[in-house]
Amino acid sequence: MSGPQQTGMSGPQQTGMSGAGAALTRDDLAATGATIAAAQLPTGAIPWFPGGQIDPWDHVEAAMGLDVAGRHEAARAAYRWLRTVQNADGSWYRGYRESAVDGRLTVDDYVTEANFTAYLAVGLLHHTLSTEDDSLLDELWPTLVSALDFVLALQRPGGEILWARSPDGKPANEALLTGCASMFHSLRCALALSRLRDEAQPDWELAAALLGHAIAAHPERFSPRERYSMDWYYPVLGGALRGAAALARLDEGWTTFVVPGLGVRCVSDHPWVTGAETCELVLTLCALGDHDRAAALFTDIQHLRHADGGYWTGYVYPDDAYWPVEQTTWTAGAVLLASAMLAGDPATTAVFGGADLPVTPDQTAAACEDCSIREATR
Repeated sequence: MSGPQQTGMSGPQQTGMSGAGAALTRDDLAATGATIAAAQLPTGAIPWFPGGQIDPWDHVEAAMGLDVAGRHEAARAAYRWLRTVQNADGSWYRGYRESAVDGRLTVDDYVTEANFTAYLAVGLLHHTLSTEDDSLLDELWPTLVSALDFVLALQRPGGEILWARSPDGKPANEALLTGCASMFHSLRCALALSRLRDEAQPDWELAAALLGHAIAAHPERFSPRERYSMDWYYPVLGGALRGAAALARLDEGWTTFVVPGLGVRCVSDHPWVTGAETCELVLTLCALGDHDRAAALFTDIQHLRHADGGYWTGYVYPDDAYWPVEQTTWTAGAVLLASAMLAGDPATTAVFGGADLPVTPDQTAAACEDCSIREATR
């Protein structure tokens, strides 16, 4: 057993702080968890909605929601499914479909995306801390090591990680800020897992330091996608920015992306708000200790809640219409995580607060050759 108290990974306690009152009630948590479980297939796979696509990142997000709702066996089944469909190079394809009748698996999208592959680390740490049981970590450790081998093979000397390989194995020619910020978080979680196993991973540590510094100090290394709210808050959510720099970044984009009373825009120039982006910003604000704005946003987004506990993906406010028409499992997962963070859940706070995760932002600059050369020539 390796629970949070034994590993020093419990994170700062937030129970009773402002924001906790905005969290879902126990009954509402259970109802939302039930909507994810209802969509889960017998193999453990979690599609976006019944009959919909399965992608590894959103599958993990939904699995974390299952753990928040106390459905630990269902979450274990979800993580074990990833092991069964992992490619020989450690990756996963970007999109699958699985028949609910006979379990036949087909591939929708043969691109292998680095961020999708890395995200197992975040879910596996959350599960291990939620259950205070490291048996699944032991079982899936080779799966995680193989996944990160694939990811780090796409890292460039400047620290950024190319976003994918094409179906013929060729690496992409660009790195994306949101994906890299998420992978920085994934690497930190993987390092925390390696500490639980007492297995040093210096290559992961160096890779995380290089990546974190690239995110914080070298925006020129990433393809510009400023229209997307995730590029705005993910450097903070992933932990590459903290303190004054993080708060300044959020303040700078607040009026661009936050629609008062409704939530967070997915794209700055489109009139819709989305539940997942809003809840990820809630996680981000909680990580910075800004519980008041986090609680207000979480309350705002409850207009997306369906009577059965599921959540619509988004809302087009000029049309007063939900968009798209499905309630997605990954949106429900994001809501459950945001609620858990507001309530001070130790596992969720440890994973998304990041206070005790290895490789902190102030450790990253020393790994950058460009900055070292520039400093030496001053």
